[in-house]
Amino acid sequence: MNENLLQYWEKVKQYWNRFNRTNKIIIIATVLLLILTAAIISINLSKTEYSLAFTDLQPSDAAAIKSYLDTSKIPYHLSADGKSIEVATNEVANVKLGVESQGLNKNGSLGFGEFSDSSKFGITDNEFKVKYINAVQGELQQLINGIQAISSSKVNVSLPEEGPFLKQQAEKASVSVVLKVKPGYVLDQSKVDTIYNLVSHSVKNLPLENITISDQNGQSLNSSKNDGNTSSNVSSSQAEINKQFRSELQKNITSMLGTMFGSDKVSVSVFATMNFDQKKSKEDFFTAPNAADQKGLERSLAEASESYTNNGADSGGVPGTGESDVPGYPGSSNSGKSNSEKTSKTINYELNHITNDIISQQYVVKDLNINVGIEPPVKDDPNSLTAETKTAIQNALVNIVRTALADNKTTYTDEELQKRVTVLAHAFARPTDTSATKTTTYLTYGGLALAALAIGAIAGFAIRKRRRATQLLAEQELQMSTAKPELPTVDIENVTNDNQVRKQLETLAKKRPEDFVNLLRTWLVDE
Repeated sequence: MNENLLQYWEKVKQYWNRFNRTNKIIIIATVLLLILTAAIISINLSKTEYSLAFTDLQPSDAAAIKSYLDTSKIPYHLSADGKSIEVATNEVANVKLGVESQGLNKNGSLGFGEFSDSSKFGITDNEFKVKYINAVQGELQQLINGIQAISSSKVNVSLPEEGPFLKQQAEKASVSVVLKVKPGYVLDQSKVDTIYNLVSHSVKNLPLENITISDQNGQSLNSSKNDGNTSSNVSSSQAEINKQFRSELQKNITSMLGTMFGSDKVSVSVFATMNFDQKKSKEDFFTAPNAADQKGLERSLAEASESYTNNGADSGGVPGTGESDVPGYPGSSNSGKSNSEKTSKTINYELNHITNDIISQQYVVKDLNINVGIEPPVKDDPNSLTAETKTAIQNALVNIVRTALADNKTTYTDEELQKRVTVLAHAFARPTDTSATKTTTYLTYGGLALAALAIGAIAGFAIRKRRRATQLLAEQELQMSTAKPELPTVDIENVTNDNQVRKQLETLAKKRPEDFVNLLRTWLVDE
């Protein structure tokens, strides 16, 4: 067996020694490249990809899920803080279903499941009370965590002591709640009131004023039903209105520009301040129904006419002698008669009596700024977005700002409105796509493998060709060594004199000197 191996080894060495230095380097590089490519592909194909299955876990839930994964022999990665667990990507759905089916993820609370493992005997009143309070706290915690905006919560319930005295029975329960709100979510007043109602109706003898709720930042969240908390409610409502206005305006601008440039090539940012001062005014005025001559409608008409006749007086006083008379003024004449007539006419007109109670709108946009980023048609060339296009976009956005600020009772110039709008042309930085990266990686490995195979095929073809050429050369040498040289013949028998023989030899020596030398050697050997 060893002799056969030695023979094969000698043959390999002989075959290897036939190649020159360049061919040896090519063969070694090709083999190493093939081995390296195969190793990289096998490592990446055998590598397990992990995906996030659970996050923000309580310590008790993390311990229960870890025990379940260890028992099921499912590979996993536990984060450094112990709050997140990653499992194999193809096992995420199965692990979640398994954990939920066994009720392991309880957000740190068992609820009334606290009594499931307790025996009916051997428990004291104090232990029962503690377990009951923990159960109530757990049920409340599960209810609150069911709200979409809540990431987690902590509930502390204080129940009054029950006793035979009326004073003890009159005591009220109290509850404190700390909420952890998910990033990007805002608790409006309706959600806060919902949490208050859940807590109030879940604990016996618990009034709203005995409930305290705050978020993870220590900010108090008050119920709208409690007195003295209207300012915080109004502030929250105003912030929500401002946010909704900016969101709607941003969505409309993105939709308009996205139609022209593509939604992934437009970025819109809107900043707005609002005035929520509400004003009330009253108008009371009259107008004429007939606007042409500004006259009202005749409602009533009253006419009166009086006539008097005087036949004159028999005697008159002394001119200028009365207390109120002017001295020297002539007295009245007693001769002749006098007649008088009095006519009066009264018309009542009906007018329009208008009374208006005016309440200004709920909010007015005080100031507005719009910033728009657009990726140019040629990504790395901002000048590819023409100045005409930027001007048209600028004018459209200025009109939007002018319309939004119309109720501000302030007149803005075109230059002031232009300063409130910014249009920027710049290439966008996009996050790398994981799936695209994986596809690119596999394509790269595949390309390397194909390149290695191509190099190997070329090297094999070159080696085979060289080997074939070597074999042909060896066969030619063998044929040349075994074959006798064909020497030229000189017909001496048919030549009559030496002169002709000499001429033939001279001709042969001139035209074919090698053959002439071989012929002489043959003659010498024969002699």
